Formats: sequence, C-alpha cells, structure tokens
Amino acid sequence: MNARRRRRPGLQATVRLQAINHRLADEVQLRTRQLTELTQHLQTAREDERARLARDLHDELGALLTSAKLDAARLRSRLAAVQPPAGDALERLAHLNDTLDRVISLKRRITEDLRPSSLDHLGLAVTLQILAREFGAQAGVPVHLDLAEAPLSPTAETAAYRIVQEAVTNISKYAQARQVWISLGRQGECALLVVRDDGRGFDTATPRARRYGLAGMRIRAEAEQGRLRLFSAPGRGTRITVTLPLRAVAATTGFKGHRVEGTASPPRA
Repeated sequence: MNARRRRRPGLQATVRLQAINHRLADEVQLRTRQLTELTQHLQTAREDERARLARDLHDELGALLTSAKLDAARLRSRLAAVQPPAGDALERLAHLNDTLDRVISLKRRITEDLRPSSLDHLGLAVTLQILAREFGAQAGVPVHLDLAEAPLSPTAETAAYRIVQEAVTNISKYAQARQVWISLGRQGECALLVVRDDGRGFDTATPRARRYGLAGMRIRAEAEQGRLRLFSAPGRGTRITVTLPLRAVAATTGFKGHRVEGTASPPRA
C-alpha cells in the first residue's frame, strides 16, 4: 500500500509534464502557423505594392516623360528656324534629349524589375525565357529551356517567376555552374517547374545560418498550395523542383499553350 502511494505522486508528475509538453507543442505549432501566414501576407503585400509602383511609373512618369520629349521636339523645330542659327541652344537641347532617353530607359528597367509586363501580357513561359536570356547574358552561362505554358492563377504565376528569379540569383552567386536547365510543364493536375545546375552543390543536411532565399521560395510555393523540393550534394549540382496546382477551369478543359525550347546562350566575345 505504501509503495503504491509513493508511486502515485511520481505518476501524477509525469502526467502533468506530458500535459505541459502537449500544450507547448500546440503553442509552437500555432505560432509557427501564424508566422507562416504573416510571411505569406507580407509577400503578397509586397507583390501588390510592386505592381502598383510599376503601374504608376509606367502611366504617370511615362506620360510626363513623353510630354517632355514632345516639348523638346517642338522647341527644336523652332530653334532650327531661328536666324542666325542658335547653335549653342541646339546643342544643349540635344543633350536634354539624350538625358530624357536615358531616363525613359531607366524607368523601363525599374518597371520591369518591379513587375515584368510580359507576365501579364505574354504568359509565364515567355517571361521565363526573357529571364533566362538576361541571366545567361549577365552570368555567361548557357541556359537550356523546355517551357510549356501551364495554366496557373495570376498569384501562382508570380510565385513561379519569383522562385526561378531567386534560383538563378543563387546560381550566379554560389553555384559556379557551367550550365543551367529550366523546364516548365504539366504533370497531372499540377504544373511542374524545375531549375537545375551543374555547379558545386552543397550538403543539404548541413545547417547554414542564412538560407532565407530557399525559405522564401518554399513559402511562396506553399502559399499557392504547392510544394518545393531541393536536391543537392557537393560536386553534383542542385535541382529545385516545384509543383503548383493548375488553375481549376483550365485543368479540366484541355488547355494548350505554346512551347518554348532551346538554349539562352551567353553572347560571344
């Protein structure tokens, strides 16, 4: 009897400890879910803000620059008719035109960096082709493409583009790759996106202090009810595979888009 009484307090302590552990596990799970939802919300808000800034730059600043170009052209025609010729004024006006052209080019580049217009007008496959061509030219690495249009929602298309953008940025910084492959297609009721390189790779089991890029890619995929998988090993390159659900209507209507194949080669020296 005394032995049972002695065991009972120990058993009660164990039960209390298990209850505390369950509460802590539930709390961690809740906080993790809240942080994930907050991160997804912040990414969505950032994309919305980027799109708004891109529209404002394109519409408002574009209109102002176009007006300035027209005024400069009218002023040039009037100065050309002045006798004696206003050589110094015409030279300054030519410099002003060159400056306006550079500002227009800068505005276009900033706008495209904020939100590629091709994503809204030409689709994901063509936008990825443009991204691959620019990356290949900057990094001097051939990029092999096999891109078929996959009908995704607008937010999923944005997520896919940003994932590839982050992947090629990581390749240019760390991979020391000689070749890169990017493919997009359909796999059942999902879109399958793969970015692969033949670079130095890394050990995925080794903890690293800063893998925010990979974490951001995974969160983007999960925000669209998708999945991101990473395969890498030292000396064997890296492969990122993303599956995203197809847009509901297109998944059942036999959607067919054009295909982009080939290599986005770097320019020859």
